[in-house]
Amino acid sequence: AMEKSYMSMFLLLVAISCALAKDVGKKETKETTTKPKLPQTLSRGWGDQLIWTQTYEEALFRSKHSNKPLMIIHHLEDCPHSQALKKVFAEHKDIQKLAEKFILLNLVYETTDKNLSPDGQYVPRILFIDPSLTVRADITGRYSNRLYAYEPSDVSLLYSNMQKALKLLKTEL
Repeated sequence: AMEKSYMSMFLLLVAISCALAKDVGKKETKETTTKPKLPQTLSRGWGDQLIWTQTYEEALFRSKHSNKPLMIIHHLEDCPHSQALKKVFAEHKDIQKLAEKFILLNLVYETTDKNLSPDGQYVPRILFIDPSLTVRADITGRYSNRLYAYEPSDVSLLYSNMQKALKLLKTEL
């Protein structure tokens, strides 16, 4: 009886691993036939010619040592709002130019730093941090329920908030 249960357990495992292996194979072929995957850059499409940092820690370090403000964009690859904002951000020449004056980080995951979600964890949200490593909770978008959210139509507000982050830097330091 013991041998029989071992045998059925073994066959079950074989069946499961075969099924999983088939699924993995399917996924790969589907993706490669639709479009070739471009090598993933840290920009994730927010501005390929800009210099992006890899981690929050690295971004804070760079901001502090370069005396440039940090701009953090929280987004998700499968969020239509994030995608729409990314498109506008990446195509807006003035924003792309101004972004060169920032340490840039875009995150598709939440950090453990609660200061980066002053009013909740939603996407897309954009926060500015000055080189003294203070989150600029005073630089907000136009929504009272999601203070750091921006819609594609808010791109000029985002631009002026970027200018504000740079101005505050000069007046306060």
